[in-house]
Amino acid sequence: MKKLDWYILRQILTTFVFVVFLLVLIICVIDFTEKNDDFIQNNVSRAQIVKYYLTLFPYFATLLTPITAFIAVVFVTAKLASKTEIVAILASGISFRRLLLPYFIGSVLIAAMSFVFMGYVIPDANKFRIGFELNYLKKPFFYSDRNIHLKIADNDYIYIDRYNNQRDIGYTVTLEKIIDEELVDKITAKRIHWDTASNKWSLKNWQRRQILDNEEIITDGGATKDIDTLLNMSPADFQNKERHHETLTLTELNDYIALQKSRGADDVQFYEIEIYIRYMQPFGVIILCFIGVIVSARKSRRGTGFQIALGFLIAFIFILFFFLARAVAEAGSMDPVIAVWIPNIIFTIVGVLLYNTVPR
Repeated sequence: MKKLDWYILRQILTTFVFVVFLLVLIICVIDFTEKNDDFIQNNVSRAQIVKYYLTLFPYFATLLTPITAFIAVVFVTAKLASKTEIVAILASGISFRRLLLPYFIGSVLIAAMSFVFMGYVIPDANKFRIGFELNYLKKPFFYSDRNIHLKIADNDYIYIDRYNNQRDIGYTVTLEKIIDEELVDKITAKRIHWDTASNKWSLKNWQRRQILDNEEIITDGGATKDIDTLLNMSPADFQNKERHHETLTLTELNDYIALQKSRGADDVQFYEIEIYIRYMQPFGVIILCFIGVIVSARKSRRGTGFQIALGFLIAFIFILFFFLARAVAEAGSMDPVIAVWIPNIIFTIVGVLLYNTVPR
């Protein structure tokens, strides 16, 4: 690393921080003006509002990282090109490939920061942010699914006809233990209720049927005797799952996917796509920064403003490809890994083609 490298790297990082702060600040101000009436209507305290925006700010900053990093690189490079500094650098014997070193280091630093924030920091902040939005900005959630089937252990299954998430009560419940494709234990109950004191489920009006050595034992609990049981299931499984994936760190995502697979759930692929995206986006930062250097390295007669506007256009196209790729992955029309990586693959090809056009 030479003085020139440190100079360019410092310009990239400071410009990136400035662009992020300015852009996200504008977004948060607009967001506040739209939600202020809801805050007043729901009597939200100032402390809660401040805490909400302290979690919303880094969320938007991380979400927009590929775009803000790209804009920062375009701005810095276009400024160097407008002052003929890039021409002087190349004329001094430094190759264009060598010139890319500080850009590469800067993009890797930003990408690494983005990965850590997306994987661990933002999900923890989102636990408060999304809970705040569901409590104060959304209508109350009512669990509406019927005929709920869950695998709660290797050999245990539960069926619930319907569930009231406001009271944490399930109706018409069946618990079954099946070993080697044979039913060995079955409990039916009219209700199952979550006991907040013991953190266990309580069965009401139950009947138990056990099959031991070809002998059937039936026990009737009646209306007065309840069963407290510890199940691999909690009221959280019946709460609002809107943007639930955003509240899980990478470690929690992997654990949740393993749990859902053991239950035979059908929403596993949605959470797997979230993991693919968290690994894909940091590479998108590096690719966009590489393209940003190429499109702004030439001195343009139209000025720096034109090159920045071109940068915004390319960033918009990348966002469009990103949302299309996610939609294709969630629809199952293509292998989700390939679908999620389509924007990076396409823009890598575009970057290589553009690189061949740069005079060196």
